[in-house]
Amino acid sequence: MWLEAGGAAGAAAFAAWAVRGRSSSVFAPSVHRGVADRRSVALTFDDGPSESTPLLLDLLDRFGARATFFQIGQNAERLPSIAREISRRGHEVGNHTYSHPMALFPGIGAEISRCQSVLAGIHGQVPRLFRAPYGVRWFGLRKAQRRHGLLGVMWTAIGLDWKLPPDRVVNRLMSGVAPGSILCLHDGRELTVQPGVSVTLRSAEELLRRLRDSGYHFETVSEILCPMNSRGA
Repeated sequence: MWLEAGGAAGAAAFAAWAVRGRSSSVFAPSVHRGVADRRSVALTFDDGPSESTPLLLDLLDRFGARATFFQIGQNAERLPSIAREISRRGHEVGNHTYSHPMALFPGIGAEISRCQSVLAGIHGQVPRLFRAPYGVRWFGLRKAQRRHGLLGVMWTAIGLDWKLPPDRVVNRLMSGVAPGSILCLHDGRELTVQPGVSVTLRSAEELLRRLRDSGYHFETVSEILCPMNSRGA
């Protein structure tokens, strides 16, 4: 009996890791950190754009930091000029589905395709990175990513900036910092109109300051995945 119970528990643990594990590529190719050959991190922001995204862009400009924004197609349609400003300022844009569904099945292919179309129309280029809502991967995702040439991106550390105060958000992220880390924050709150993201803004400012003072540089996800020698440096 205990062997059966242990086997069931092991199977459940594997299933949970396959669906939400940072390093899992069971359902589709995915990365959660970049190369560690230089002192750089990648800041990523999910769920935008929102009405507060321009404040975040100004903050990133102050620190000379480039980041990667995983945009929800429906939010980008609602705020196309703000969405476009992100790429205009030199940041990278990725696909975060069209409507940020809780469950990715059975319509994951349509969600990704519609978001790709929206973002390509706004930014003039097709995203090559994808982040699943809630970090949940499932059957059908591999086919959808392959169809659009997308690489899944998880994170090394996530700030939980939608529910924690700024000091705890920053401490969570700093505890996961190392060369090549991919850090996750949010410049929107799913499909909420005019979301309150003051915690994100305050956390991002303190995080940028600490990382800069610790000698870190800021790269996009695509950049941080590439070894230094492949970038011609």
